[in-house]
Amino acid sequence: MENNRQNSTNINWYPGHMAKTRRLISEKYSLIDVVYELVDARIPYSSKIKDIYDLIRNKPKLLIMTKKDLCDLKVTQKWIRYYENLGSKVLLVDLNNPDDYKKIIEETYKIMKETQIKREEKGMKEKEIRALVIGIPNVGKSTLINKMANRKVADVGNNPGVTKQVKWLKTSHNISLLDTPGILWPKLSDNTVAFNLASMTSIKLEVLPLDEVAIYILTMLAEHYPTILKERYKIDKVEDIEEVYEIIGKNMGAIKNGEVDYDRVSKKIVDDVKMEYIKGITFDR
Repeated sequence: MENNRQNSTNINWYPGHMAKTRRLISEKYSLIDVVYELVDARIPYSSKIKDIYDLIRNKPKLLIMTKKDLCDLKVTQKWIRYYENLGSKVLLVDLNNPDDYKKIIEETYKIMKETQIKREEKGMKEKEIRALVIGIPNVGKSTLINKMANRKVADVGNNPGVTKQVKWLKTSHNISLLDTPGILWPKLSDNTVAFNLASMTSIKLEVLPLDEVAIYILTMLAEHYPTILKERYKIDKVEDIEEVYEIIGKNMGAIKNGEVDYDRVSKKIVDDVKMEYIKGITFDR
């Protein structure tokens, strides 16, 4: 494959509900005490909202890296240090681990401690904390909300665009969460970012050609995770794409009358990441 991923691309990905989200966040800005910005630990740069500070301005923020169990910890730790050096409080979490989401609650209480002490001194009752939950599609916002509420209050899906509206949701921790649809910036001007997002199903697969996303995944595995490539697909390198597809096609029974079903092979590669069969990867370098 030609290594032209760094080139500019004109992919536009900005459905109406995302524009509406920005407006509603602005309207509710004065009610928000703290912001939970979620990013995918496998793509901690590509999944970050580009102009988030235009939205949240000076509100206290926790940068929550989700999918800890799926990322390459060594590479992701470098990103954690990078964001900490920029002044962010970063929490790396597996949202299916109860101890991990409790860290988020503890950090929220720390942020609000001074406010709560002042209220107590004035004889006022403890403030219900209002947290904005924000992030691009498919980073675990609904999973976090359901864990904190200890019940299913938000729809969870492995596809972008599950949450469609802005709403306050109560939890049992004196924290109300403002759930938002996933936001992406108006234009994905960097091909690498676009392919990283597509690889982790953060943008709908119709946005980029499926075969190009699959080849990108294989190329990244060959470059950074050759052991995973070998174990999963029985191939050592990605040079002749037709040959690679033939090997994978044979192994999965996707050859009919001597012809490789390229679409089926591409879908399998993308689904292997989507369904979390491939773990221990971080594509942002």
